[in-house]
Amino acid sequence: MAEYQNLFTRVQIRGPAYPGVPLGRGNWTRDGKPGFLSLMGWIGDAQIGPIYLGFTGVASIFCGLIAFEIIGLNMWASVNWDPREFIRQLPWLALEPPSPAYGLHLPPLREGGWWLMAGFFLTTSILLWWVRTYRRAVALGMGTHTAWAFASAIWLYLVLGFFRPIAMGSWGEAVPFGIFPHLDWTAALSIRFGNLFYNPFHMLSIAFLYGSTLLFAMHGATILAVSRFGGEREIEQIVDRGTAAERAALFWRWTMGFNATFESLHRWAWWFAVLCPLTGGIGILLTGTVVDNWYLWAVKHHVAPAYPLIYGPIIDPASVPGGQP
Repeated sequence: MAEYQNLFTRVQIRGPAYPGVPLGRGNWTRDGKPGFLSLMGWIGDAQIGPIYLGFTGVASIFCGLIAFEIIGLNMWASVNWDPREFIRQLPWLALEPPSPAYGLHLPPLREGGWWLMAGFFLTTSILLWWVRTYRRAVALGMGTHTAWAFASAIWLYLVLGFFRPIAMGSWGEAVPFGIFPHLDWTAALSIRFGNLFYNPFHMLSIAFLYGSTLLFAMHGATILAVSRFGGEREIEQIVDRGTAAERAALFWRWTMGFNATFESLHRWAWWFAVLCPLTGGIGILLTGTVVDNWYLWAVKHHVAPAYPLIYGPIIDPASVPGGQP
């Protein structure tokens, strides 16, 4: 029996270069001559190009490069323009937001103005890429599911750097640009507001995070397991009996107790993945604006136990004169 070849075999499927479906009026032309790269064939289609950017793609890349340059040059300046120190300390370098003293006003460039400028161009770049994602799906006659999944991630990004700082009345509440400084900000936020683990939306976000990874892993594993029968060609397989689709469905029913179709599993995984940043953003937006201490909130609503008062009573910092929430 001849089996369909997949990435676990030594045979790599390759057809003639294909430029893609015809583009309608109002679209730019595709750029570049198509070629093939065997390395890409290990993880997908070996064809590289042609590439379509369009106005929104070019504008997005342009704004993104400006943001990248502002962040990078500020980080480099922070180590006195020493290239070796820049490389060595890169994970710890940051472009910090303005001081809380400036509130929502425009600060000098060296005191947070560069952060605002970089944030403006980065946000513009991301939003333009969302428009590009949406319009490319429409141009190809596809559904816009990818664009709305991307929008869920953009929601969390905007909460961290735009919506919550405005609600709190200070750009200083936003996240710095940097790897470890970003992680430090997250830890400091959790400590400052009584542990984010008691935030119910944080709980939901983590549940959807773990759930989506599990669903994606199980779906990927199932399709790889039936790829010898052409399982990745899902649409044509759905209506056939005794093929990969039926074997995969039987496997799920025998091991999980219920059928999962090609469509249903993608819908579950899509919703689980989208709800992860969506609920996480809601939880962050409520932190400091509605709830000042998540542990005390959890005790009040019987989510967490009231621990023994070994070190004295627990005092809400916001209730202390001059204290910060």
